[in-house]
Amino acid sequence: MKRYAIYGAGSLGTVLGAYITKNGGQIDLINRNRAHVDALRKNGAVIDGTVNMTVPVTAYTPEEMNGVYDVILLMTKQLLNREVVTFLKDYLAEDGVIVTLQNGLPEPGIAELVGASHTMGCVVEWGATLSAPGVCTLTSAPESLSFHMGRMEGITDEKFREVKSLLELMCPVHEETNLIGARWSKLLINATFSGLGTVVGGVFGDVSENKAARKVAIRCMKECIDVGHAAGAEFAPVQGKNITALFYYKNAVKRAIATALIPIAMKKHRDIEPSMLQDLKKNKPCEIDAINGIVCEWGKKCGVVTPVNDRIVEIVKRCERGELKPAADNIRLFDDLL
Repeated sequence: MKRYAIYGAGSLGTVLGAYITKNGGQIDLINRNRAHVDALRKNGAVIDGTVNMTVPVTAYTPEEMNGVYDVILLMTKQLLNREVVTFLKDYLAEDGVIVTLQNGLPEPGIAELVGASHTMGCVVEWGATLSAPGVCTLTSAPESLSFHMGRMEGITDEKFREVKSLLELMCPVHEETNLIGARWSKLLINATFSGLGTVVGGVFGDVSENKAARKVAIRCMKECIDVGHAAGAEFAPVQGKNITALFYYKNAVKRAIATALIPIAMKKHRDIEPSMLQDLKKNKPCEIDAINGIVCEWGKKCGVVTPVNDRIVEIVKRCERGELKPAADNIRLFDDLL
């Protein structure tokens, strides 16, 4: 019998595990947070927000894992990827795969540890928040849920179909032949709305629906597109929309039009709270280096300046150190760049 696991079953992973289980799949939810695991065992996965359901699930801590898995869906933060993936190698079946649903560009680092033939990537196009142990809030509209999934060299068609069928127990899965392009598209969204959402201490809508924040957001998007193109990426469509056509500009008129489109494009995801902001609220280090920091890193490699992304990284790290608090007034810290 095939065995499946979600490693790092926090907000997104718990929602995904609940859907898979509710729709007839069998999957283990694994998380280091003992209180969360205990609540899942006692009460099931309680999902509220844009849906309402309670689903009995199987949950473990990493110390309780045993045997091997055919598919491990990796949903931890990237900060400890080397340590986590090295640990998971011992729990991976001979032909098993680690499917990273993380932010940023994680596939090359994972493939370095387990091999490209055991590495798949999946872009998550929805959001959720961990409200309490065992309780998660889905913050995206149910009709907007989707995955974009790709593979590295050596993944068989059979294994790809197996993973696709598993994820389709939740929502549509689009096969992505341009995995790197899909990653860059998601990175653009995360750098802009997660990055700035964390800066202002709000949800995606607090960026997309605020005039001052949108002026910064559109410049953040342009930097991401310029860097991605310089790195050789061709941005993949996001839920059928060509984001470079929508948001890239070379003059003030096009910039004004693109800025006006932002709240329309983000309407169904306006209530997503950035995971980085959730981490800051818990006094935990966040993934800023794996999101906006990646844009800055590739910008330096490719000779593209990234002042807005540099500033987002700087502000979020000041928040991590306690020198600033995420707040709406922080958007003024970009005034000199506009």
